[in-house]
Amino acid sequence: MEPDVTEPDVPMRSVVVGAVRRALARLPPEVRAAVPVVACSGGADSLAVLLATHSLRPDVLAVIVDHGLQEGSAERSAALAATLRDRGIAAEVRAVVVGTEGGPEAAARRARYAALAAARPSPDSPVLLGHTLDDQAETVLLGLGRGSGARSLAGMREWTAPWLRPLLGLRRQVTRAACGDLAPWDDPHNTDPRFTRVRLRHEVLPLLEDTLGGGVAEALARTAAQLREDDEALTAWADRVRVEAAEGPELRASVLACVPAAVRRRVLRDWLAAAGAPAPTDAHLRAADALVAEWRGQGGPRLPGGLDLVRRDGRLAVQGVT
Repeated sequence: MEPDVTEPDVPMRSVVVGAVRRALARLPPEVRAAVPVVACSGGADSLAVLLATHSLRPDVLAVIVDHGLQEGSAERSAALAATLRDRGIAAEVRAVVVGTEGGPEAAARRARYAALAAARPSPDSPVLLGHTLDDQAETVLLGLGRGSGARSLAGMREWTAPWLRPLLGLRRQVTRAACGDLAPWDDPHNTDPRFTRVRLRHEVLPLLEDTLGGGVAEALARTAAQLREDDEALTAWADRVRVEAAEGPELRASVLACVPAAVRRRVLRDWLAAAGAPAPTDAHLRAADALVAEWRGQGGPRLPGGLDLVRRDGRLAVQGVT
């Protein structure tokens, strides 16, 4: 059912409902028909998505992930689930163990996403996340600071199965206004300056907004959208080249030499990852590219995963280190 029009937050609630409705409508038919899941932390963004989704799909399942990183998290998660059930929303809590690899933020994200994926009632069920335009701007800034390529600077996509982000066009203040009488929980981790994203949110972006006269978050989100279109076009081109260049598990250098470096490196990145070389760096890709564009009989680079890249008989091959 639609929100009660007597509530003072109806305009903002309607904005969120509209964004969720449009995002759901763009999903593949089999995904659209499956029971949706909403990742609900109790914060404003996830609550707004959940309330909007429930108004459109009463069968929605709210999944609350308890990371166990704060005192009282289990009790708080259980209380949130009970509150949602009292409102007629199906809800369950999934407790996870957060590792240490990659730092606390990355480890928590991996554990959370694994729990959400496992909680889906159907393999086709989409998982709705509460990321907003502000989160997108922060993601682009993080990518810029790390010297990432277009794929990273393109930010988060609305739909990457099973993840659906319907609020990437809305600012964070809209979600808070859309929560009505459900008071959002403000996670203290969201104001903890030990986390890079928190400092971006509370220090860097406000400074940029002040220095550049506003509109920075929207501009960063537009940049992400433009780069995403470019990246999708280049990736589609690279996929065709990879098929043409493939000769068994190897790649023909003569085919790669005929395309621009931006396409060639995409081919090499995906091919190397498929060959068992995880997360090749920019330096690895440039060294691999040199075996095609600057071939002088040189040896290839040592790759992650204990592998070597070599050129022989006009083809590139990945081989184990002996």
